[in-house]
Amino acid sequence: MRLLNTISYILEEFTGNDIPRYAILSHRWGNQEITFQDIQNFKNFRDYFKTRKSTKSEGWAKIKGACEEAVLAGYEWIWVDSCCIDKTSSAELSEAINSMFNWYRKAQVCYAYLSDVFIGFSEDNTRTSYEFRNSKWFRRGWTLQELLAPRKLVFFNRYWVDLGDRKQLWPLVSSSTGIQNEVGWETASVAQKMSWASKRETTRTEDKAYSLMGLFGVNMPPLYGEGENAFIRLQLEILRTSDDESIFAW
Repeated sequence: MRLLNTISYILEEFTGNDIPRYAILSHRWGNQEITFQDIQNFKNFRDYFKTRKSTKSEGWAKIKGACEEAVLAGYEWIWVDSCCIDKTSSAELSEAINSMFNWYRKAQVCYAYLSDVFIGFSEDNTRTSYEFRNSKWFRRGWTLQELLAPRKLVFFNRYWVDLGDRKQLWPLVSSSTGIQNEVGWETASVAQKMSWASKRETTRTEDKAYSLMGLFGVNMPPLYGEGENAFIRLQLEILRTSDDESIFAW
């Protein structure tokens, strides 16, 4: 896997037992995301950010905030999907999609960045609770596995104010997602897991299926352009590995 150095902002590849301790970012994609090519083409990230002339200033600010939190927590490396995957390589993208759940699970900590939550609980508990429960982060397809897979997850608002961790905020998380238990969710039926995902949205139709592979412990090659057939393939893979008949409810 490819990781971003939290101090130098240089990308480096690691494999197997050489993978270091790392933090990982969960976020909603916007229009100014920093790509693998952006990082490769600009070597002096800090100087570039200081100029504030970037057409991708929001994307840079997001990565900078995540790296600063990781440094404070003692992590030299972080994984960010927007810039740690070379999406021009179909082989690399396929490997990343099939590995992503495990990458989130093996991270030391996941930072969930809620860009549409503007204040902290210390400022206005009622308003923050409302903004938190209604964050679009809870409506995106990919963030379901990013919510459940990590061993530790900490939520941050738009200004990188720490809102609390998953355990502390689980009553609000549960009310927003319909997931009752933070611990032991793996034992939920196929139908229950499908229900958690049913109200979530993805930009690409195929990602509704690809984003669920890790939750069901299956793997399959992504074939962008197949449309709804991706969900049929997902169901067939689940049937091949599970005898849970609740899948037929979907």
